Parts: sequence; structure tokens; C-alpha cells
Amino acid sequence: MPKLARTIHFDASDQQIFENPATTGEWAVSGAFAFADWSDDDLQGKARQAFANGWLGIGSFGRATFVAVARIEDSELATATRELAGHLQAEYGAPSFDAALAAAEEEIAFMQDLCRDMDANTLLAVQREMGETGVHEQFRNIAPKETNLSQLAVHGSLDY
Repeated sequence: MPKLARTIHFDASDQQIFENPATTGEWAVSGAFAFADWSDDDLQGKARQAFANGWLGIGSFGRATFVAVARIEDSELATATRELAGHLQAEYGAPSFDAALAAAEEEIAFMQDLCRDMDANTLLAVQREMGETGVHEQFRNIAPKETNLSQLAVHGSLDY
């Protein structure tokens, strides 16, 4: 069974730090595409927090600081992909639903690849920076048996 990540909240902090916080339990992707054409001038206040370490929840299209790896049914995966495609078309101007669907499939595939070798309930955090070549992402994970958030392990990084 494939894996993806769900938004998770340990407290109410996401409600205060994100302009649009994700709903607990939504399927999630990195969502870095939202920042592809941003500049340092765009990175102020709550928008900066969303950029710096917010995952994109599929449904509310809000942000969450943490996600947890979970198994996903094929039917849920198809629904999440279609929802993300609709969002890409409506909010980011994809020229057609088919074009948006291709982009959504790519975004979901990236997230599945990130989660593939991790145990269920592994927590993930993302850290983004704006560089000369665009958005740089670094991913950290916390294995289910770990409890100390300061022991985040670097999982990988990606440049957009």
C-alpha cells in the first residue's frame, strides 16, 4: 500500500503562525510550488512562516508545521490528486485540468517518494530558504519511537 503524509498538530501554534492553517489529518504535500515566483519582499509575517516551514494540506490548502507518514488507499490517493489538480487550476492558473492533473501527480509522486522508506507515524518537518536559484527545501524526520523534537535528522533536500 502506498504512503503519503497527513497533517498533524501537537498544539494550537499553527493556528497563530499561519494565515490559513491546515486541518488536522489532511493529506499533505510540500507545496513549495506556491513560492516559485516569490522574492524576499514577499516573505513577511505569516507568509514568511508558511514559506519557511509549512506543509500544504490537501482540502483546506492551509499550512501545517508537521506531517506524519501514513498509508493511503488508492482511492484516497486518486481523490487527493484530483483535489490538488483542481486547486492548481483554480489558484495557480493551470491552462487545463489535464495540465493541472499532471502537475498534481508529480507533486504527489514526490511526496510518496519522500515517505516511501519511512515507517508509519514518522514525523516530517520542512525548512525552506530562498536562494539565488530559487527555493531550497530541506526535510527532517523523527522516527516514531523518538520523542525529542531537537533530535531531527536531516532526510534530504530539494531545490525548486
